[in-house]
Amino acid sequence: MDLNESDPYARCAVENRSWTADFLLLGFTNERDISVTLFTFFLLVYLLTLLGNITIILLTRTNASLRTPMYFFLNNFSFLEIGYTTVTVPRMLSDLSSGNMAISFNSCITQMYFFFLFGTTEFFILGLMGFDRYVAICRPLHYNNIMSSQFCFQLVIGSWISGCMVPVVPTIVLSQKPFCGSKTINHFFCDVGPLVKLSSSDTVFLDTFVLIISTVVVLSSLLLVIVSYALIITTIFQIASSSGRTKAFSTCTSHLSVVTIFFGTVIFIYVRPSSEVNHEMDKAVSVFYSVVTPALNPLIYSLRNKEVKNALVKVLHKKRHFMGHSEAIQSIKLNAYS
Repeated sequence: MDLNESDPYARCAVENRSWTADFLLLGFTNERDISVTLFTFFLLVYLLTLLGNITIILLTRTNASLRTPMYFFLNNFSFLEIGYTTVTVPRMLSDLSSGNMAISFNSCITQMYFFFLFGTTEFFILGLMGFDRYVAICRPLHYNNIMSSQFCFQLVIGSWISGCMVPVVPTIVLSQKPFCGSKTINHFFCDVGPLVKLSSSDTVFLDTFVLIISTVVVLSSLLLVIVSYALIITTIFQIASSSGRTKAFSTCTSHLSVVTIFFGTVIFIYVRPSSEVNHEMDKAVSVFYSVVTPALNPLIYSLRNKEVKNALVKVLHKKRHFMGHSEAIQSIKLNAYS
């Protein structure tokens, strides 16, 4: 008798290695009316995310006043936000519109890997942005020497490489796990937690590893932010004038707002034991940090950042001036022909 016929787990392993196994994402609801409403909402939020973050990228690359380390990090962060949402939202929109919630094993593992690649890199970039604010406020005379273009580039490259490496072990281990029985994922995308719970083999090592690596990534970047802001606050309180203190702290408010929202929601999801998982609550929080927050971040940076607002006003003014100039030329041409 064939081994695969007598051993169901071996049969599952063979099926997984063939990359033909399908999972079923439960998503949010089976009600058609609710699905249409959710589709409309998520589509609008996704388009707002793309528009806002592409605007930030274009502003930081084309405006001379924004060619500083702070906006170099922000440029990368906006690119990560686009990738972060594109990994999950288009697939979710397709599921909501078609009602077909099946996803192949290959696609599921790939989605999980890139979701954590972009998410992990975002943590490191947010930590670097906090460090940048520390140097700018606490060591202003040495800022240009410390935050040189080469050093900033090396920091960003290091963040991207680390982001690529962190999900490698969970991805490889999960891709080799057998998935027998139910393949229903109680989520709207392939997250590592639900996938680990579906595995038919022992997952203690993987559960522990994911918890440890998530804790290290989140808390190490958070610690860098906390230490940076502790030193920033100490320095700000030493500034004599209240206007000087306000001006110094105003350069940090946008970053601090994003850090609070992003770290708070992700810590709730990943830095906790798997025994405390509440799937419905997790889906709601996941929507906030993976869909809504990336749309809010460009608004936070544009509304609370004077330099970004000024750059945006200049672009709009130039566009209006160019359009008015074009209309004047067109009017002159029409008059000449008449």
